Amino acid sequence: MSSGGRPIRVLNVAEKPSVAKAVAGILSQGGGMRVREGRSRFNKIFEFGYTIRGQQCQMLFTSVTGHLMELDFDDRYRKWHSCDPIQLYRAPVVKYVPEDKLDIKRTLEEESRNCQWLVLWLDCDREGENIAFEVVEVCTQANRHLNVWRARFSALIDRDIRESVEALVRPNQLFADAVDVRQEIDLRIGASFTRFQTMLLRDAFHLDFARDNRNVVLSYGPCQFPTLGFIVERYWEIQSHESEEFWTINCTHNSDEGIATFNWMRGHMFDYTCAVIIYEMCIQEPAATVAKVRQQEKLKYPPHPLSTIELEKRASRYFRISSEQTMKVHFRNSAVVAEDLYQAGFISYPRTETDCFSQRTDLRAIVQEQQGHPVWGSYAQRLLDPGEGLWRNPSGGGHDDKAHPPIHPTKFSSGESRWSQDHHRLYELVVRHFLACVSKPAVGAETTVEVDIAGELFSASGRVILECGFTGQTYQDPNTD
Repeated sequence: MSSGGRPIRVLNVAEKPSVAKAVAGILSQGGGMRVREGRSRFNKIFEFGYTIRGQQCQMLFTSVTGHLMELDFDDRYRKWHSCDPIQLYRAPVVKYVPEDKLDIKRTLEEESRNCQWLVLWLDCDREGENIAFEVVEVCTQANRHLNVWRARFSALIDRDIRESVEALVRPNQLFADAVDVRQEIDLRIGASFTRFQTMLLRDAFHLDFARDNRNVVLSYGPCQFPTLGFIVERYWEIQSHESEEFWTINCTHNSDEGIATFNWMRGHMFDYTCAVIIYEMCIQEPAATVAKVRQQEKLKYPPHPLSTIELEKRASRYFRISSEQTMKVHFRNSAVVAEDLYQAGFISYPRTETDCFSQRTDLRAIVQEQQGHPVWGSYAQRLLDPGEGLWRNPSGGGHDDKAHPPIHPTKFSSGESRWSQDHHRLYELVVRHFLACVSKPAVGAETTVEVDIAGELFSASGRVILECGFTGQTYQDPNTD
């Protein structure tokens, strides 16, 4: 740890320029930070002093822009007619830094030569771990004596960042290797099938290879093609479906309190003659006798903590925001939605499969931060009031990617002036969903009445809410009770 009393020079590398700027701002506390240009004009270098585990450090913070390297075949196999497509399953592959990333590579090489530590601040998922080892490869080629560390964090807020820098760990080679394997499989399958089917079908589709190769590639994607198969299969099912007429009988009861509709307990009939006979029997003996009355308590449970897929589904259902708009860019106003909220420190990392909170998570502290909101602040106060009895530890969905917690609010906001409408709505969705997770179920009473008309049974149900529980403030699916 010691460096003879002199500060250790630490090269810190983030996955995006905006993350590097945010983390550097948090650790430098906004003061004493110097900014200088790197080889790439998009990836600046931030310098400031900091103390890690009692050791004085001179921090240099820069970034990459996603993957630093690409995977491709050896030069002998890159041309389409250089080999039979089946040979691509055994052809050697190489990982290299493409032309547009060479400036970033030079910056890392130059800065790492004068540093003793390398701290990796890449996203804490397998893809981020793979990028981390790409950075390690470049930096250790320039300085093989670097002491390599990994910072693990889930939110760009003071607490998470400062805790992560004090709890540095070693990067996980196995996670990075898993991504390398996936990339190689995708490359071999995608390239071989693309070449094979394009050359096989060019005559059937009258493809002119001499005119423009770029416009005649019939690309195969290992993920996209099976998905397309599901879509086509479902389309064929719909096209082959033959509709069939059916008949049903319902009855209504009018009273001063309103109209009650009783549904036929047979459901429906495909035999028109039988349905008409039963209908005429009911018309001839229209008196209804109550056959059974059932009353039972119904519980509607809160949702599980929020994963990426559930966030995308709910944003699409409630706001008609597509997955691409939710996770990437909203093209109408050029603003990043979930990613932007994360980078600004308002929500945790938005790409996670986890839908259960760790026992170490201080859930009440998250709720406390929301007490001042003009819309849901009063509900947050009720949650924290023992007299209300509204609090319930969240149930988990059974998924934990071991990298990030479920998506949850990390900083209070009553609305930022620079946010688009979708920023406001998505932040509200994350907050309300979290508040729902730590709330008790809604309790209702359901009464079902069965009546007998000419030997045919009809039923009607009604519900009353006894306790609103989590439904008192959360977004509700309009298609569920």
